[in-house]
Amino acid sequence: MSNGSALTVYRSILESIKSDGLYKDERIISSPQSGMVKVSFPEGSAAKEIINLCANNYLGLSSHPDVIKAAHQGLDSRGFGMSSVRFICGTQDIHRTLEKKMAEFLGMEDSILFSSCFDANGALFETLLQAEDAIFSDKLVHASIIDGIRLSKAQRHIYEHANMNDLEEKLREHAVKARIRLIMTDGVFSMDGDMAPLDKIVELAEKYDCLVAVDDSHATGFIGRTGRGVHEHYNVMKKVDIITTTCGKALGGATGGVIASKREIVELLKQRARPYLFSNALMPAVVNATIKVLEILSASTERRDTLERHTNFWRNSLKEAGFDLKAGNTPIVPVMLYDAKLAQEVSRDLYAEGIFAVGFFYPVVPKGEARIRTQLSAALEQSDLERARDAFVKVGRKHKVIK
Repeated sequence: MSNGSALTVYRSILESIKSDGLYKDERIISSPQSGMVKVSFPEGSAAKEIINLCANNYLGLSSHPDVIKAAHQGLDSRGFGMSSVRFICGTQDIHRTLEKKMAEFLGMEDSILFSSCFDANGALFETLLQAEDAIFSDKLVHASIIDGIRLSKAQRHIYEHANMNDLEEKLREHAVKARIRLIMTDGVFSMDGDMAPLDKIVELAEKYDCLVAVDDSHATGFIGRTGRGVHEHYNVMKKVDIITTTCGKALGGATGGVIASKREIVELLKQRARPYLFSNALMPAVVNATIKVLEILSASTERRDTLERHTNFWRNSLKEAGFDLKAGNTPIVPVMLYDAKLAQEVSRDLYAEGIFAVGFFYPVVPKGEARIRTQLSAALEQSDLERARDAFVKVGRKHKVIK
Protein backbone atom coordinates (compact mmCIF):
# COMPACT_ATOMS: atom_id res chain seq x y z
CA MET A 1 0.00 0.00 0.00
CA SER A 2 1.40 3.42 -0.97
CA ASN A 3 1.50 6.37 1.39
CA GLY A 4 -1.40 7.94 -0.55
CA SER A 5 -3.50 4.81 -0.19
CA ALA A 6 -2.79 4.65 3.52
CA LEU A 7 -3.88 8.27 3.99
CA THR A 8 -7.07 7.55 2.06
CA VAL A 9 -7.85 4.74 4.50
CA TYR A 10 -7.17 6.97 7.48
CA ARG A 11 -9.33 9.79 6.08
CA SER A 12 -12.17 7.33 5.62
CA ILE A 13 -11.84 6.16 9.23
CA LEU A 14 -11.88 9.75 10.49
CA GLU A 15 -14.99 10.55 8.44
CA SER A 16 -16.70 7.48 9.87
CA ILE A 17 -15.83 8.59 13.41
CA LYS A 18 -17.31 12.02 12.69
CA SER A 19 -20.50 10.68 11.07
CA ASP A 20 -21.07 8.37 14.04
CA GLY A 21 -20.87 11.34 16.40
CA LEU A 22 -17.74 9.95 18.06
CA TYR A 23 -15.21 12.62 17.06
CA LYS A 24 -13.48 14.19 20.06
CA ASP A 25 -12.80 17.94 19.82
CA GLU A 26 -10.27 19.42 22.23
CA ARG A 27 -10.94 22.61 24.16
CA ILE A 28 -7.99 25.00 24.35
CA ILE A 29 -7.22 26.27 27.87
CA SER A 30 -5.27 29.53 28.17
CA SER A 31 -5.02 29.73 31.98
CA PRO A 32 -3.71 27.62 34.87
CA GLN A 33 -5.75 24.58 35.83
CA SER A 34 -8.22 25.56 38.55
CA GLY A 35 -11.90 25.76 39.48
CA MET A 36 -12.27 28.45 36.81
CA VAL A 37 -10.40 28.25 33.51
CA LYS A 38 -10.19 30.31 30.32
CA VAL A 39 -11.26 28.14 27.39
CA SER A 40 -11.45 28.58 23.60
CA PHE A 41 -13.95 26.35 21.79
CA PRO A 42 -13.82 25.86 18.91
CA GLU A 43 -10.08 26.49 18.55
CA GLY A 44 -9.40 30.04 17.40
CA SER A 45 -12.48 31.52 19.04
CA ALA A 46 -12.23 34.07 21.85
CA ALA A 47 -11.41 32.55 25.23
CA LYS A 48 -13.91 32.89 28.05
CA GLU A 49 -13.71 32.06 31.74
CA ILE A 50 -15.92 29.13 32.71
CA ILE A 51 -16.50 26.74 35.62
CA ASN A 52 -14.33 23.64 35.33
CA LEU A 53 -16.20 20.38 36.05
CA CYS A 54 -14.03 17.95 34.13
CA ALA A 55 -10.50 18.01 35.59
CA ASN A 56 -8.80 15.48 37.86
CA ASN A 57 -7.67 18.42 40.01
CA TYR A 58 -9.61 16.99 42.94
CA LEU A 59 -7.82 18.87 45.70
CA GLY A 60 -7.25 22.11 43.78
CA LEU A 61 -3.46 21.76 44.07
CA SER A 62 -2.54 22.01 40.38
CA SER A 63 -1.92 25.76 40.71
CA HIS A 64 -1.38 26.07 44.46
CA PRO A 65 1.26 28.77 45.11
CA ASP A 66 3.27 26.58 47.50
CA VAL A 67 3.34 23.76 44.95
CA ILE A 68 4.45 26.13 42.18
CA LYS A 69 7.13 27.56 44.49
CA ALA A 70 8.41 24.06 45.24
CA ALA A 71 8.55 23.29 41.52
CA HIS A 72 10.65 26.44 40.98
CA GLN A 73 12.95 25.41 43.81
CA GLY A 74 13.39 21.97 42.25
CA LEU A 75 14.17 23.59 38.91
CA ASP A 76 16.68 25.98 40.46
CA SER A 77 18.42 23.46 42.71
CA ARG A 78 18.36 20.27 40.60
CA GLY A 79 17.95 21.45 36.98
CA PHE A 80 15.37 20.97 34.24
CA GLY A 81 15.74 17.31 33.33
CA MET A 82 17.82 14.24 34.13
CA SER A 83 18.81 13.31 30.54
CA SER A 84 19.03 9.70 31.66
CA VAL A 85 17.26 6.69 33.04
CA ARG A 86 17.40 6.04 36.76
CA PHE A 87 19.99 3.26 36.96
CA ILE A 88 22.55 5.01 34.76
CA CYS A 89 22.78 8.58 36.07
CA GLY A 90 19.18 9.66 36.53
CA THR A 91 18.56 9.23 40.27
CA GLN A 92 18.77 12.31 42.46
CA ASP A 93 18.40 12.50 46.21
CA ILE A 94 14.92 14.01 45.80
CA HIS A 95 13.76 10.99 43.78
CA ARG A 96 14.50 8.72 46.72
CA THR A 97 12.98 11.26 49.13
CA LEU A 98 9.71 11.22 47.18
CA GLU A 99 9.70 7.41 46.95
CA LYS A 100 10.10 7.11 50.72
CA LYS A 101 7.44 9.75 51.42
CA MET A 102 4.97 8.13 48.98
CA ALA A 103 5.51 4.75 50.63
CA GLU A 104 4.93 6.27 54.08
CA PHE A 105 1.81 8.13 52.92
CA LEU A 106 0.31 4.97 51.39
CA GLY A 107 1.31 2.72 54.29
CA MET A 108 3.84 0.66 52.33
CA GLU A 109 7.49 -0.29 52.82
CA ASP A 110 8.89 1.36 49.69
CA SER A 111 7.85 2.74 46.31
CA ILE A 112 9.21 3.25 42.80
CA LEU A 113 8.57 6.20 40.46
CA PHE A 114 7.58 5.99 36.80
CA SER A 115 6.94 8.58 34.09
CA SER A 116 3.20 7.92 34.47
CA CYS A 117 0.81 5.46 36.08
CA PHE A 118 0.18 4.10 32.59
CA ASP A 119 3.87 3.09 32.62
CA ALA A 120 3.58 1.77 36.17
CA ASN A 121 0.72 -0.53 35.16
CA GLY A 122 2.65 -1.47 32.04
CA ALA A 123 5.55 -2.58 34.22
CA LEU A 124 3.72 -4.44 36.96
CA PHE A 125 2.45 -7.68 35.48
CA GLU A 126 5.24 -8.52 33.05
CA THR A 127 7.82 -8.07 35.80
CA LEU A 128 6.12 -9.98 38.61
CA LEU A 129 4.21 -12.77 36.87
CA GLN A 130 5.09 -15.66 34.55
CA ALA A 131 3.13 -18.27 32.58
CA GLU A 132 2.51 -20.39 35.69
CA ASP A 133 0.89 -17.44 37.51
CA ALA A 134 -2.65 -16.04 37.29
CA ILE A 135 -4.31 -12.60 37.25
CA PHE A 136 -7.91 -12.07 38.34
CA SER A 137 -9.03 -8.61 37.20
CA ASP A 138 -12.27 -6.62 37.40
CA LYS A 139 -14.05 -6.27 34.05
CA LEU A 140 -13.87 -2.45 34.22
CA VAL A 141 -10.21 -1.94 35.10
CA HIS A 142 -8.43 1.01 33.49
CA ALA A 143 -7.08 0.74 29.94
CA SER A 144 -3.49 0.88 31.24
CA ILE A 145 -4.13 -2.22 33.36
CA ILE A 146 -5.60 -4.06 30.39
CA ASP A 147 -2.55 -3.18 28.29
CA GLY A 148 -0.20 -4.14 31.12
CA ILE A 149 -1.86 -7.52 31.56
CA ARG A 150 -1.52 -8.17 27.81
CA LEU A 151 2.26 -7.84 28.17
CA SER A 152 2.35 -10.65 30.73
CA LYS A 153 2.38 -14.37 29.96
CA ALA A 154 0.27 -15.04 33.07
CA GLN A 155 -3.13 -16.72 32.87
CA ARG A 156 -5.91 -14.13 32.70
CA HIS A 157 -9.31 -14.34 34.33
CA ILE A 158 -11.83 -11.46 34.26
CA TYR A 159 -14.61 -11.25 36.84
CA GLU A 160 -17.82 -9.24 36.47
CA HIS A 161 -17.55 -5.72 37.79
CA ALA A 162 -17.42 -5.68 41.60
CA ASN A 163 -19.10 -9.12 41.65
CA MET A 164 -17.56 -11.03 44.54
CA ASN A 165 -19.50 -14.21 43.79
CA ASP A 166 -18.04 -14.29 40.28
CA LEU A 167 -14.56 -13.52 41.61
CA GLU A 168 -14.76 -16.35 44.13
CA GLU A 169 -16.04 -18.77 41.51
CA LYS A 170 -13.04 -18.00 39.31
CA LEU A 171 -10.64 -18.22 42.24
CA ARG A 172 -12.12 -21.54 43.28
CA GLU A 173 -11.74 -22.91 39.75
CA HIS A 174 -8.34 -21.52 38.77
CA ALA A 175 -6.35 -20.39 41.81
CA VAL A 176 -5.14 -23.85 42.79
CA LYS A 177 -3.51 -24.27 39.37
CA ALA A 178 -1.37 -21.14 39.65
CA ARG A 179 1.93 -20.51 41.44
CA ILE A 180 1.28 -16.81 42.22
CA ARG A 181 -2.28 -15.43 42.22
CA LEU A 182 -2.92 -11.70 41.87
CA ILE A 183 -6.28 -9.93 42.16
CA MET A 184 -6.21 -6.59 40.30
CA THR A 185 -8.78 -3.81 40.58
CA ASP A 186 -9.18 -0.07 40.33
CA GLY A 187 -9.80 1.54 43.71
CA VAL A 188 -12.19 4.10 42.22
CA PHE A 189 -13.40 3.31 38.71
CA SER A 190 -12.73 6.44 36.68
CA MET A 191 -15.66 6.24 34.27
CA ASP A 192 -18.39 5.30 36.78
CA GLY A 193 -17.10 6.82 40.02
CA ASP A 194 -17.80 3.79 42.21
CA MET A 195 -15.36 2.09 44.59
CA ALA A 196 -14.18 -1.49 44.47
CA PRO A 197 -15.43 -3.51 47.51
CA LEU A 198 -11.87 -3.78 48.74
CA ASP A 199 -12.75 -5.24 52.13
CA LYS A 200 -14.45 -8.20 50.47
CA ILE A 201 -11.66 -8.57 47.91
CA VAL A 202 -9.14 -8.79 50.75
CA GLU A 203 -11.23 -11.50 52.45
CA LEU A 204 -11.19 -13.58 49.28
CA ALA A 205 -7.47 -12.96 48.81
CA GLU A 206 -6.78 -14.32 52.28
CA LYS A 207 -9.01 -17.32 51.66
CA TYR A 208 -7.32 -18.23 48.35
CA ASP A 209 -3.79 -16.99 49.15
CA CYS A 210 -3.68 -14.17 46.61
CA LEU A 211 -1.83 -10.89 46.30
CA VAL A 212 -4.06 -7.81 46.02
CA ALA A 213 -3.11 -4.91 43.72
CA VAL A 214 -5.10 -1.68 43.47
CA ASP A 215 -4.81 1.20 41.00
CA ASP A 216 -5.77 4.09 43.28
CA SER A 217 -5.14 6.93 40.83
CA HIS A 218 -8.61 8.39 41.38
CA ALA A 219 -8.43 8.06 45.17
CA THR A 220 -4.92 8.92 46.41
CA GLY A 221 -5.02 12.14 48.39
CA PHE A 222 -8.74 12.40 49.08
CA ILE A 223 -10.50 9.05 49.64
CA GLY A 224 -10.36 7.74 53.21
CA ARG A 225 -10.38 9.64 56.48
CA THR A 226 -6.94 11.17 55.85
CA GLY A 227 -6.86 10.77 52.08
CA ARG A 228 -4.64 7.69 51.89
CA GLY A 229 -6.99 5.97 49.46
CA VAL A 230 -9.61 3.27 49.11
CA HIS A 231 -7.62 0.88 51.32
CA GLU A 232 -7.92 3.44 54.14
CA HIS A 233 -11.64 3.91 53.43
CA TYR A 234 -12.21 0.17 53.98
CA ASN A 235 -9.68 -0.10 56.83
CA VAL A 236 -7.50 -2.64 55.01
CA MET A 237 -4.29 -0.61 54.67
CA LYS A 238 -2.09 -3.44 55.93
CA LYS A 239 -3.80 -6.06 53.77
CA VAL A 240 -3.28 -4.62 50.27
CA ASP A 241 0.02 -5.77 48.75
CA ILE A 242 0.52 -3.39 45.83
CA ILE A 243 -0.77 0.10 45.05
CA THR A 244 -0.26 1.82 41.73
CA THR A 245 -1.16 5.49 41.56
CA THR A 246 -0.37 8.79 39.89
CA CYS A 247 1.04 12.20 40.75
CA GLY A 248 -0.94 13.60 37.80
CA LYS A 249 -4.36 13.96 39.41
CA ALA A 250 -4.98 15.03 43.02
CA LEU A 251 -1.25 15.19 43.85
CA GLY A 252 -0.51 18.33 41.87
CA GLY A 253 -1.78 17.30 38.46
CA ALA A 254 1.52 17.21 36.57
CA THR A 255 2.84 13.76 35.69
CA GLY A 256 4.46 10.72 37.25
CA GLY A 257 3.37 7.28 38.40
CA VAL A 258 4.12 5.21 41.49
CA ILE A 259 4.08 1.58 42.57
CA ALA A 260 4.16 1.16 46.36
CA SER A 261 4.62 -2.26 47.90
CA LYS A 262 6.88 -4.58 49.88
CA ARG A 263 10.62 -3.90 49.50
CA GLU A 264 11.20 -7.13 47.59
CA ILE A 265 8.57 -6.25 45.00
CA VAL A 266 9.90 -2.70 44.56
CA GLU A 267 13.45 -4.01 44.25
CA LEU A 268 12.45 -6.52 41.57
CA LEU A 269 10.67 -3.79 39.64
CA LYS A 270 13.82 -1.66 39.74
CA GLN A 271 15.78 -4.59 38.32
CA ARG A 272 13.37 -5.78 35.63
CA ALA A 273 10.60 -3.28 34.83
CA ARG A 274 11.12 -2.11 31.25
CA PRO A 275 9.27 1.25 31.52
CA TYR A 276 11.55 2.06 34.48
CA LEU A 277 14.78 0.85 32.91
CA PHE A 278 14.23 2.52 29.53
CA SER A 279 12.53 5.85 30.40
CA ASN A 280 14.00 9.11 31.66
CA ALA A 281 13.64 9.88 35.35
CA LEU A 282 10.94 12.34 36.42
CA MET A 283 12.03 15.96 36.09
CA PRO A 284 13.18 17.56 39.38
CA ALA A 285 10.48 20.26 39.34
CA VAL A 286 7.73 17.61 39.39
CA VAL A 287 9.49 15.58 42.09
CA ASN A 288 10.02 18.56 44.38
CA ALA A 289 6.46 19.83 43.88
CA THR A 290 4.99 16.40 44.68
CA ILE A 291 7.01 16.25 47.90
CA LYS A 292 5.41 19.57 48.85
CA VAL A 293 1.94 18.19 48.02
CA LEU A 294 2.46 15.27 50.41
CA GLU A 295 3.52 17.72 53.12
CA ILE A 296 0.35 19.76 52.57
CA LEU A 297 -1.88 16.67 52.73
CA SER A 298 -0.13 15.29 55.81
CA ALA A 299 -0.62 18.59 57.67
CA SER A 300 -4.39 18.95 57.16
CA THR A 301 -7.47 17.25 55.69
CA GLU A 302 -9.13 20.60 54.94
CA ARG A 303 -9.07 20.19 51.16
CA ARG A 304 -10.25 16.61 51.31
CA ASP A 305 -13.10 17.66 53.61
CA THR A 306 -14.12 20.50 51.27
CA LEU A 307 -14.15 18.08 48.36
CA GLU A 308 -16.41 15.70 50.28
CA ARG A 309 -18.91 18.50 50.98
CA HIS A 310 -18.88 19.55 47.31
CA THR A 311 -19.43 15.95 46.23
CA ASN A 312 -22.45 15.48 48.49
CA PHE A 313 -24.02 18.75 47.38
CA TRP A 314 -23.48 18.05 43.67
CA ARG A 315 -24.79 14.49 43.73
CA ASN A 316 -27.86 15.44 45.74
CA SER A 317 -28.59 18.47 43.53
CA LEU A 318 -28.48 16.51 40.28
CA LYS A 319 -30.56 13.67 41.73
CA GLU A 320 -33.22 16.10 42.94
CA ALA A 321 -33.29 17.68 39.47
CA GLY A 322 -34.06 14.27 37.96
CA PHE A 323 -30.80 13.40 36.23
CA ASP A 324 -29.79 9.76 35.78
CA LEU A 325 -26.56 9.32 37.76
CA LYS A 326 -24.24 6.39 38.21
CA ALA A 327 -24.36 5.27 41.83
CA GLY A 328 -21.34 6.16 43.93
CA ASN A 329 -19.90 8.33 46.69
CA THR A 330 -16.80 9.79 45.02
CA PRO A 331 -16.11 13.14 43.30
CA ILE A 332 -16.63 11.45 39.91
CA VAL A 333 -20.31 11.98 39.09
CA PRO A 334 -21.36 10.67 35.65
CA VAL A 335 -24.59 12.10 34.20
CA MET A 336 -25.92 9.35 31.94
CA LEU A 337 -27.24 10.28 28.47
CA TYR A 338 -26.63 6.98 26.57
CA ASP A 339 -26.30 8.67 23.15
CA ALA A 340 -22.95 9.98 21.84
CA LYS A 341 -24.38 12.81 19.71
CA LEU A 342 -26.63 13.91 22.58
CA ALA A 343 -23.64 13.94 24.94
CA GLN A 344 -21.77 16.25 22.56
CA GLU A 345 -24.77 18.55 22.13
CA VAL A 346 -25.29 18.79 25.89
CA SER A 347 -21.59 19.51 26.39
CA ARG A 348 -21.68 22.32 23.80
CA ASP A 349 -24.76 23.89 25.37
CA LEU A 350 -23.19 23.69 28.83
CA TYR A 351 -20.15 25.49 27.43
CA ALA A 352 -22.46 28.23 26.17
CA GLU A 353 -23.79 28.48 29.74
CA GLY A 354 -20.28 28.82 31.15
CA ILE A 355 -19.69 25.21 32.22
CA PHE A 356 -16.73 23.07 31.11
CA ALA A 357 -18.02 19.47 31.10
CA VAL A 358 -17.05 17.06 28.34
CA GLY A 359 -19.11 14.28 26.78
CA PHE A 360 -17.74 10.74 27.12
CA PHE A 361 -18.59 8.10 24.54
CA TYR A 362 -17.15 5.10 22.70
CA PRO A 363 -14.34 4.00 22.83
CA VAL A 364 -13.77 5.74 26.18
CA VAL A 365 -16.94 4.08 27.50
CA PRO A 366 -18.94 1.19 25.97
CA LYS A 367 -21.33 1.90 23.10
CA GLY A 368 -24.71 3.05 24.36
CA GLU A 369 -23.17 4.30 27.64
CA ALA A 370 -22.45 7.93 26.64
CA ARG A 371 -22.41 10.44 29.47
CA ILE A 372 -21.20 13.76 30.80
CA ARG A 373 -18.62 12.87 33.43
CA THR A 374 -18.51 15.65 36.01
CA GLN A 375 -15.68 15.85 38.52
CA LEU A 376 -15.57 17.96 41.65
CA SER A 377 -12.62 19.94 42.97
CA ALA A 378 -11.77 21.66 46.23
CA ALA A 379 -10.84 24.66 44.06
CA LEU A 380 -14.55 25.26 43.37
CA GLU A 381 -16.74 27.53 45.48
CA GLN A 382 -20.27 26.68 46.62
CA SER A 383 -21.55 29.48 44.36
CA ASP A 384 -19.83 27.80 41.37
CA LEU A 385 -21.70 24.57 42.05
CA GLU A 386 -25.03 26.36 42.41
CA ARG A 387 -24.48 28.12 39.07
CA ALA A 388 -23.42 24.85 37.45
CA ARG A 389 -26.52 23.08 38.81
CA ASP A 390 -28.77 25.75 37.29
CA ALA A 391 -26.98 25.40 33.94
CA PHE A 392 -27.39 21.61 33.97
CA VAL A 393 -31.10 21.96 34.72
CA LYS A 394 -31.57 24.48 31.89
CA VAL A 395 -29.70 22.38 29.33
CA GLY A 396 -31.25 19.15 30.59
CA ARG A 397 -34.74 20.52 30.06
CA LYS A 398 -33.85 21.81 26.60
CA HIS A 399 -32.79 18.33 25.49
CA LYS A 400 -35.65 16.66 27.40
CA VAL A 401 -33.15 14.76 29.56
CA ILE A 402 -35.14 15.88 32.60
CA LYS A 403 -38.68 17.19 32.91
